[in-house]
Formats: sequence, structure tokens, C-alpha cells
Amino acid sequence: MSDARPWVDGLTIGQVLDRTAEARGGADAVAFPRLSLRWSWSEFARRVDAAAAGLLGIGIGRGEHVAIWATNVPEWIVLQFATARIGAVLVTINPSYRPFELRYALEQSDSVALVLVDAFRSSDYFAMLGEVCPELLTASPGGWTSSAFPRLRRVIVVKGDRQRIPGAMTWDEMIAAGTSIASSVWKSIGPLAPSDPINIQYTSGTTGFPKAAMLSHRNLLLNAYYVGACQRLTASDRICIPVPFYHCFGCVLGTLCAVVHGATMVIPNEYFQSAETLAAIECERATVIYGVPTMFIAELNDPSFDQRDLSSLRTGIMAGSPCPIEIMRQVIDRMGAREMTIAYGQTEASPVATQTRADDPLELRVETVGRPLPGVETMIVDPSTGKELGDGSQGEFRSRGHGVMLGYYKNPEATSEAIDADGWLHSGDLAIRLPNGYFRITGRIKDMVIRGGENIYPREIEEYLFTHPAIEQSAVVGVPDPKYGEELCAWIRLRAGMTLAEDEVRAYCREKLAHYKTPRYVRFVTEFPQTVTGKIQKFRIREQMIEELGLEVPETA
Repeated sequence: MSDARPWVDGLTIGQVLDRTAEARGGADAVAFPRLSLRWSWSEFARRVDAAAAGLLGIGIGRGEHVAIWATNVPEWIVLQFATARIGAVLVTINPSYRPFELRYALEQSDSVALVLVDAFRSSDYFAMLGEVCPELLTASPGGWTSSAFPRLRRVIVVKGDRQRIPGAMTWDEMIAAGTSIASSVWKSIGPLAPSDPINIQYTSGTTGFPKAAMLSHRNLLLNAYYVGACQRLTASDRICIPVPFYHCFGCVLGTLCAVVHGATMVIPNEYFQSAETLAAIECERATVIYGVPTMFIAELNDPSFDQRDLSSLRTGIMAGSPCPIEIMRQVIDRMGAREMTIAYGQTEASPVATQTRADDPLELRVETVGRPLPGVETMIVDPSTGKELGDGSQGEFRSRGHGVMLGYYKNPEATSEAIDADGWLHSGDLAIRLPNGYFRITGRIKDMVIRGGENIYPREIEEYLFTHPAIEQSAVVGVPDPKYGEELCAWIRLRAGMTLAEDEVRAYCREKLAHYKTPRYVRFVTEFPQTVTGKIQKFRIREQMIEELGLEVPETA
């Protein structure tokens, strides 16, 4: 990969879309096979322009915040590029949010508009929105104000019965509002700068309440460029994107990466389903597949897997949470994605800091999270002293460069905690740098369990449990203990048709692990509390076990 300045550097997202659409014209830009929907690059750019005009037509201006609370629907992608074109900031809201979380996001983000679908699985979005913003239920579109959200003035419904929230307008009505927009209005926006904030991404919430990371055109475009280059993407590639758009994995590594490299976006469904993902790969001849480990586990264990023709697959990304080595090997060997890569980073890094390369030796692509992207500096630091550590020493992973966010919106204290005076982003993740410059992630600082003075990193135990033939997935957390300070608890999901007893799990751990790494508590479960992106929420497991076992959290200094 060349370290020469990428062609996207110095451009805005709208300018990059224009260049790709001009170059690719009638080639496939977007395919939603389940909806029998297919747009060429010319058609996609036309729809983006129409939506951008519509936003201007309903009074949305440069720098204002537009929230979207929706699953992977076609309008999501259109809005992503339409807001970027006019310089508005897209605020991505987690589809799994409940009313309390929705209220927080709308209020904290200062959004002036909300675009939403009607439902996500069993969640009734219209009912939840009516609960937090009752003014919408008794007003006409645009004829209301909200006491809870004084800046919110527009709600736009993508699908569903708009009459259930009379104060909303439809997507088509928004588009129609732009038909009379004159070219002078477009020009009045003024030149956009690559350093302008263009996206607010909320942190995933695996360790606590989300913070709003502000990302710029340049943050996102350079990440998309380099991440695609690590996969050797070209305009002939077709990227299957089952990960949610609301997360950086979907809207940066997915949709934006496709626009930067001229590849086709293949969207299997509104939300992840293993069978439909496999079907989309087969029918669209996808060459690239994305996912977090839980998604790949589901695909590999799907009843239809052996009947699918996945021979088109070449590369892709596994990321979002620690990737079990055995799962990575199966994705390469059984799914056929022989140039599969692993990426590591965080929302605040736009999101990727390190990535393996498509042509790396197999052992590097299954046992490390790669080396830094061009333009990204990294170091390992002793979290207690701040001293930089050498190869082979475990410490906190920190990065600096084009991916580091602008900061947390309206949260300068959290920003200064995350980014130090020298521009280093503190990840909170523990890692080791190998002599070849590649990294291994060994756990999270907050994930570390201290039992009787012994430091325990749950990742090690989870990797070991995965080697048991009956275990499909596990999550290990620390829970309070009056004697040792903390004890280990393992949640385990078994493979279909397999059985295992708690004592057998403990005996298996004692065979290979130090005695203090054997979980005291073992629970067999059918599912884990997860974010929409598939990250296991360990703090929820801990909370549930504390309640179930009647434990008390000791007060500490």
C-alpha cells in the first residue's frame, strides 16, 4: 500500500461522491436484494441531490444536526450523503434505544430533525417517540414545538403510517419540498471544509452511557480509503454489509468505503439475519463480507450454510470486538474469504487504527489485529505511570493521527480525558506490540479482574473456553467477592445439540489454566446482552449476576 497522499484528502464527502458517480455512471452502486432494489451510481447521486434539496426546503441548514433512528433501509444511505452535501451533521441513533435513551440522544445532540422508521423488531418507534415528544400526536407537520427538545422542529417518517404521529411528515413530502430549491440556495451554503464536523457517533455503550464523538469529512474519508486499501478493494468489488448503518462499521467501513473505492454496496436486510446474509452473498456474488464475531459465528452455524455458494468471497473485515482465532480460521477456510482482514479501533478513531492486510501471512491475519494504518501513530503505555513500553510489554493502546475525533459534543471534560495534550487518543484497551509492528489486543483496562491480588484478563479465558467442542461462545466477567475482591463468572452458549455441566467447565479450565482463572460461577445461556453491532455488554452480565447472587459491591477508594 502506498503512503502517498490519498486522492480523497482535501475533499468533502459530497465531492467524493460526485467523482465516483461520474466515473462509475451506470454501474451498480446499491443493491437491496430482499427489496428487489438496485441503483446505479448516477441514480444514487440523483437521489442524494434530491434529498439534500429537500432538507434545504424544510429549513435544515449548514451545521445543524439531523438525527436518524432507523434500521438498514435505503433512505439511510441517501440521508447520510445528503446531510454531508449541505454541511449538516448526521446524528446516528442506536436502533435498540428505548424511550429513556432516545430522550437522552435527542436532547444531548441538539438535533433539529429526526428521521425514523416505524419499528425495529418488537420496538414500536412511533409509540416511543410519542412518549418522549407528545406534542407530535396532536399537531400538524411543522406546526409544533417541543418543551423537552426546543431545537427539534421536524420529524420525517421513512415508512409506516404517518397518521400515528400527525406532527410528522413523510420522506416523499420532504423530497417534494426541495423541488423548488433554486441553484442560488445551493450556492448560498458556501464552501464546506474537510475539517468540518459531519457526523456524531455515539459510543457503543459496552462499559457505560454513550458519549457523542464528533467526526469530520477528513476523519471518515481517510479511514474509508485506507481500510479499503488494506482489503485491496477496487470498483469491481461488491461489499456485503450486514452490520448496522448507525455504527461506524456500517456507515464508514461499509457505505463510505464503497463510495471512495467505487465498489457496490450489498445490503441483505434491515437488520442482521444469518440466512439472509448468506443468501445475499450468493445471489449478488459478493466479494467482501463484514461482521463482528457473533455474526460470523451465526453464519457458520446457520442450517443453510452448506447449501450456499460463497465462492465469490475474497476478503472482508472482522471487527467490533475481540475476534476468536478459531472463528477467523473458519471464515477463511469454510467461507472462502482467504484475504480476510481484522480491524481494530474505536468510534473515536473514525473507527480503525490498525488492520491486517489482505496479503499478510495467515498467522498474522488470525492472531493479530494488524499494524497501524498509514498516517496513524501508535504506542503502548503503562496505564499507571504513562511511561511508553517496548515490544512484548502489555499496556494501554494509544493512537494519534487523521482518525482521531474532533472531540465529544458538549463534553470537554470527557474529551480531555480521552485525548491528551499531545493529541494521543487513549483507548482503554490493553495490547501488546510484537517486534514486527503488529498488535495483539489482550483486554480492556476496565475489563481486568483482580482476584486476590492476581490480575486476570477475561479474553484469555474466553479464548480457551472456545476450544471446548461443546462451547459456541462465552463471556467472562468479574463479580464482587468478600474474600478475594472479585471472582470470575462465565456465561456460556453451547453448540446445538450439545450438553455440558458446570463442573465439567471448571474441570476443563483447571486442565490448562492457573487455578485462579477457573470461573467460580458458570451459567448456560441461549443469548447474551448485546449492542446492535453484536458487542457483548459485559456490564449488563455483571449487573444481572450481582442481583441474581445477592452480591454487594464493596466500596473502594
